[in-house]
Amino acid sequence: MDRDFGSKPGSGGHASASNANVDRRERLRAMAMESKDLSTDPYFMRNHVGTFECKLCLTLHPNEGNYMAHTQGKKHQQNLARRAAKEAKEASILPMPNKTVRAVRKTVKIGRPGYRVTKQRGENLQPSLLFEIEYPEIEENLQPRHRFMSCYEQKIEPTDKRYQYLLFAAEPYETIGFKVPNREIDKTQFYTNWDKLAKTFTVQLYFKVAAPSDLQLPPPPPPP
Repeated sequence: MDRDFGSKPGSGGHASASNANVDRRERLRAMAMESKDLSTDPYFMRNHVGTFECKLCLTLHPNEGNYMAHTQGKKHQQNLARRAAKEAKEASILPMPNKTVRAVRKTVKIGRPGYRVTKQRGENLQPSLLFEIEYPEIEENLQPRHRFMSCYEQKIEPTDKRYQYLLFAAEPYETIGFKVPNREIDKTQFYTNWDKLAKTFTVQLYFKVAAPSDLQLPPPPPPP
């Protein structure tokens, strides 16, 4: 009577290594199917040909059961451990964002400040404007601010590229603006001063004068 070598009569032959692996994967698949919901698995994906992929291990699987068995295997578990270690390391290196909430400043305006504008002429007949803005009720430890604004920024008057605007602001006063010619400002002669005692903010500017070479010459007379 023939029997497999090394096995007892009536017990059948020893299972081969391949049969043992198949049996093991089948048990793992059954366990995973009972305990895991694929809809919550971030690495499970169905591709366009109807098979399934593991986005973590970059493997292909013919059905869900095969994928579930793969998730219980050594390769998938090792990749999960590596991903968790990497995320923990990055979280310890990256600083926590500083979410500082700035309170919105609400100031009750008390009206417009008093002002004087003087037209002057400097050296070489440079046209100049002197602005003196009075802020008697300005907030403590605050200095007035100023800036130029193009005609395209403002929404009050029709756009006119021949002019620009010089704005002055200081709490609790309303912001005021002056319409000035849109000419190049001489930055070498631009002066500002804040007199804390008199509470007066002074700005003086000079416009550049066109050089003789920049002036357009009249056209030549027609030939006789």
